[in-house]
Amino acid sequence: MKKSSSSDAPLVYSSEFGRMCPGCGKPTKNCSCRKNASAPAGDGVVRVRRESKGRGGKTVLVITGLPLDATALTALAGELKRSCGCGGTAKDGTIEIQGDHADKIMEELAKRGYKAKRAGG
Repeated sequence: MKKSSSSDAPLVYSSEFGRMCPGCGKPTKNCSCRKNASAPAGDGVVRVRRESKGRGGKTVLVITGLPLDATALTALAGELKRSCGCGGTAKDGTIEIQGDHADKIMEELAKRGYKAKRAGG
């Protein structure tokens, strides 16, 4: 069995270019693998569901199916949180809004042109 050496590891920093992308090996400014990463494909329907399981009884709205990249998803999460006056986060391609603000979220998504529907029971 071959021992792992430092030459097997990808270059992550260069004194000439700075931080390097571990995927394509180019400087992060010229990275080609991040440009190819597109928004997740879906069926075009944004789903809003209410969850409380595993959260200590606290209610959270989970919004899935948004055809946005990570930065746009974070920006939309911030706008939705401000409109509801509550907390939340954007992670793993979903937006989580604290509390049960489903009606207000559905109105906001409809204003922005998304076809949204309630999911779950």
